[in-house]
Amino acid sequence: MTADFQTVSVVMPCRNEAAHIEHCVRSILNQQVTGAKLEFIVADGMSNDGTRDILKRLASQDTRLRSVDNPRGIVSSGLNAAIREARGQIIIRADAHTEYASDYVQQCLDVLNETNADNVGGPWVARGNGYVGLAIAAAFQSTLAFGGARGHDPEYEGELDSVYLGCWRRDVFQRIGYFDEQLVRNQDDEFNLRLVRSGGRVWQSPRIRSWYQPRSSLKDLCRQYHQYGYWKVRVIQKHRLPASVRHVIPAGFVASLAILAAAAPFGTRPAYALGLLAGTYSLCLVAASITTAAHSRLSLLPILPVVFGCYHLSYGTGFLRGIWDFHLRRRSSPFAERLTRPTGLTASREGERPDRNRPSQ
Repeated sequence: MTADFQTVSVVMPCRNEAAHIEHCVRSILNQQVTGAKLEFIVADGMSNDGTRDILKRLASQDTRLRSVDNPRGIVSSGLNAAIREARGQIIIRADAHTEYASDYVQQCLDVLNETNADNVGGPWVARGNGYVGLAIAAAFQSTLAFGGARGHDPEYEGELDSVYLGCWRRDVFQRIGYFDEQLVRNQDDEFNLRLVRSGGRVWQSPRIRSWYQPRSSLKDLCRQYHQYGYWKVRVIQKHRLPASVRHVIPAGFVASLAILAAAAPFGTRPAYALGLLAGTYSLCLVAASITTAAHSRLSLLPILPVVFGCYHLSYGTGFLRGIWDFHLRRRSSPFAERLTRPTGLTASREGERPDRNRPSQ
């Protein structure tokens, strides 16, 4: 496909988003862009809840909207399908569960031109729905949940190793390739890692404003972060990277709890160490929950320790499971290939496993 220098292409993977898709599509098509045309390409993961009918209706009303099929249903394959279909020299990623400021696209373009970075985006800010969703969103912005990751800081501006969603010039994909379709999760981190390793720059600006809708149940949150930990191991393995402290601490904590719990019946020292570790962690959870509730809603205080625990323990167990599968068994688990939205489908066909030696897509 011949690229168009006067077109900006917004790309978005989705599946079974009938409740959200029309609002999301209209919010993107209503963006005002100076000096360029806008097109919106949705890669649909074979939805069966009416999403495809909604997209067809909206496309008949506005020719800037097109949809393509994404048979595998995962984010990375959907992004790649949409990017290949895109006409623009500028590619902007969107997410169906994110709300966008009216100038989101324009700010992406302005920051991209001003910084000359290879990928730009805004801070990852969450807005939850319902009591549990509000607590998950509040913890999402806390230092305790993510070890001070600057991508969760609404005020941070500057370079970092990854950014939420993203805006790129097309030549980035020609230089380093597309998103890795082996990855159910962490495809953004892996792509940005390749970008930075190739000499590229990733830039975050608070002018690029969007609000992510996190999971609304603890069960879905646990599944999601179990996958994040699990697939982080695959990214580390693929690029032969040392894991950062932020990624190792949850896994080390979970492993320590398991070892001490197993040893506690056979001696007082392991039992004492287990009590000390669990007690210290509990105090940290309470302190972080008080601080977080004070900055959001005090009514969230009773559930926040549980939410923080879900973030940490799910990520840690997922990381350990990833070590077992990718380093010892040399293959992924079907359970970890399932998406975590309630309407998700398995990421790969029955019996299909990622080839650990296969090159990036």
